Amino acid sequence: MKSIVLVSLLWIWAGVCAAQPTTLQVGNTTVTVTQLVNKLDTPWQLVWGPDSFLWMTERPGRISRINPATGEVVALLTVPDVAEVGEGGLLGMALHPDFTNSPYVYVVYTYTASGQTREKLVRYTYAAGALSAPVNLLLGIPAASSHSGSHLAFLPDGTLLMSTGDGSNQSTPQDPASLNGKILRLALDGSIPADNPQPGKYLYTLGHRNPQGLVLASNGRLYSSEHGPDSDDEVNLIEAGRNYGWPTVKGFCNEAAEKPFCTEKNVKEPLFAWTPTLAVSALAYYNHPAIPEWNNSLLLNSLKAGQLLQLPLQADGNSLKSAPVLVINNLFGRLRAICVAPDGRVFIGTSNRDGRGSVGPNDDQILMLQNKAYLPTASTAAVAPSVLAVWPNPASNRVELRLSASFPVPVDVTVHDAVGRQVSTATLAPRQAYIALPVRTLRSGWYTVRVHGPQQELRTRFTIK
Repeated sequence: MKSIVLVSLLWIWAGVCAAQPTTLQVGNTTVTVTQLVNKLDTPWQLVWGPDSFLWMTERPGRISRINPATGEVVALLTVPDVAEVGEGGLLGMALHPDFTNSPYVYVVYTYTASGQTREKLVRYTYAAGALSAPVNLLLGIPAASSHSGSHLAFLPDGTLLMSTGDGSNQSTPQDPASLNGKILRLALDGSIPADNPQPGKYLYTLGHRNPQGLVLASNGRLYSSEHGPDSDDEVNLIEAGRNYGWPTVKGFCNEAAEKPFCTEKNVKEPLFAWTPTLAVSALAYYNHPAIPEWNNSLLLNSLKAGQLLQLPLQADGNSLKSAPVLVINNLFGRLRAICVAPDGRVFIGTSNRDGRGSVGPNDDQILMLQNKAYLPTASTAAVAPSVLAVWPNPASNRVELRLSASFPVPVDVTVHDAVGRQVSTATLAPRQAYIALPVRTLRSGWYTVRVHGPQQELRTRFTIK
């Protein structure tokens, strides 16, 4: 009887403590962690909406909006055919980039068809505080009780990326005919973009085991986090057309049996890999003066370890500046969803009701991390002049590329299309402040300019109307 009473008291104490603010020291910045919402069921993805609300999916099937000032949860829809089997259920979500004129919400989830678990991508229309008019964009993807992915993210050209797991079938990630173990690229109507890396296929990248986090950062790079098997959880820099190795390669190309495959298949190695595994989950990019120590960093959650990690990036975003920095270590249990608001606040969802965690009286929660001492001013809100800039943007006939005087010249300049193919080259000579890049012959869409210096590479993006 005493042990039962003691356990009960501990749960009460844990519930009270969880509702109280917690402070974390991040360098010279004090970050306060408060509970915004509780009593949720496995929040899977958080998205900051154009209405300044948090949009949330929960794995059993509910889509909601959360008022970040009050914590009020407004349910929009419980998707009727969601099948929460094992790790499956309602997973990733993305809002149309031009939500005001095209109020579409894209979600991916597992369902049952002819007695089999499958995965599909569906578009809903938002109106009058509700979601309706579902349109199936991609369906019938084989799924299982584990390894279903899946996050969604928009590229600047308006195409949609969708990550898929291998569905516990290791033969699929290297099979170009399979949609499993891939990152897929789709047009907004669900069709295959003509400029995908492999014509006529959805494939954007292949060789993935179970990619869950997916974020397009403001530095122009695309990053993904991925569950390893018994070793090598990964964070990857995603490049169109690249192979990420699974199941032949785990983590880096550092074993004798892996090296020939890596060379032959153009395998892209991870930015970092964890052994033992942490069960890495959602991923976000941070670059805001509210918490300056996190500028140009990835923020990564983990499930099994209950950790929030900061991954500082080099200036070009192509590699890490240092080893990951531990921010939270199992204070709230399993951590999954993460979202960075425009004002620098970070929102994190716990995942203790997913069948693998210890459920506390407040679970699941949305936690808000903020620097309460931060007050935007003219100086802190201003964006520092970029070392690399293009003008005009969007463009039609030509683009001027300018470099600050601090960057050494001469440099080589290359222009790449949305899937990474080089479409133009130029050279910026000494004492030359800018060059004009002719773009009249290029199709409408977004492009990346890469400036190759002696010791670093800079990138920026522009759009052709």
